[in-house]
Amino acid sequence: MASVNLCSWVQSYSIFNQASRSKYSLLPRSLPFNPLMNLSSSTSKIRGFASIPSICSVITKGDAVKEEEEQQQPQNPSFDFKTYMVQKATMINQALDSAVSLREPVKIHEAMRYSLLAGGKRVRPVLCLAACELVGGQESMAMPAACAVEMIHTMSLIHDDLPCMDNDDLRRGKPTNHKVFGEDIAVLAGDALLAFAFEHVAVSTVGVTPGRIVRAIGELAKSIGAEGLVAGQVVDINSEGLTDVGLDHLEFIHVHKTAALLEAAVVLGAILGGGCDEDVERLRKFARYIGLLFQVVDDILDVTKSSKELGKTAGKDLLADKVTYPKLIGIEKSKEFAEKLRSDSLELLQGFDSEKAAPLIALANYIAYRQN
Repeated sequence: MASVNLCSWVQSYSIFNQASRSKYSLLPRSLPFNPLMNLSSSTSKIRGFASIPSICSVITKGDAVKEEEEQQQPQNPSFDFKTYMVQKATMINQALDSAVSLREPVKIHEAMRYSLLAGGKRVRPVLCLAACELVGGQESMAMPAACAVEMIHTMSLIHDDLPCMDNDDLRRGKPTNHKVFGEDIAVLAGDALLAFAFEHVAVSTVGVTPGRIVRAIGELAKSIGAEGLVAGQVVDINSEGLTDVGLDHLEFIHVHKTAALLEAAVVLGAILGGGCDEDVERLRKFARYIGLLFQVVDDILDVTKSSKELGKTAGKDLLADKVTYPKLIGIEKSKEFAEKLRSDSLELLQGFDSEKAAPLIALANYIAYRQN
């Protein structure tokens, strides 16, 4: 069998192999690689994730398949993922429509609703609801938080599409917000969604203790600030055109820019659903894996699919000379890395009730194998 030396192409998996972290922290303040702080690559002083198996090992393709079959928790054969996603997305869309209604000032609410209700997979809010139900909570307990996560995600898309950022004309198959409403209104629409997200969690969450609500708000804030999404954006912008970018650098960008909000979605659901600290942290690790998986797959799709298939401009990372996994290690190695992230994420769901875990298992598979 052909040997695959994973160590040779994924050296940056170290963020997942750090010491135990505080239940209140989303992203470690210090990482093995931190371009914002120019830290040493030594991990001896790092505080982060509890140690989990590294993928830095030499395996054969046959062994990889066998290992995956042994580790992956089998999916519930009675679980209908498509029906589940349609039902959850319908409820989320209804909640979003109700939360951000058309009112005065009309223009700003039109702009907010234009992007917020433009469709999309709703993966983040569904993850939030699934995590809540996994730990024994009710969907209603996490719905405001699920909506808040989608509001913040939409804000990030509106701002990301601006001429000063990625300068994109297409999003979810429609003209981007600034193309319809102008740059000034687009910026303000994003700002308004960001502010209202926190208000919505604080005011609309029911059936949850105040302490858990405050904890959830703290997690959400940290995920998008200067140690979360913004950190990833800044390093991504500063990395355009660089020729000496390594895998650790790329991982920093994706873990912060993309994975942080996915992680927050899952952690918020677990907290608001009443999960114990051990379950919250296990689900945090699961979310970090699938968050990075989401971006690796995104990188692959950007160079293998058309704009029509994606519903957004294809090949824009290549045109902007951005660093991506396919650029650094090639498409095939990127696909292997994605498969490893998927299998390791599913291993972390072992021990949970199989019926309640079925949505998260299916979501991990969906993220890995999606086509847009």
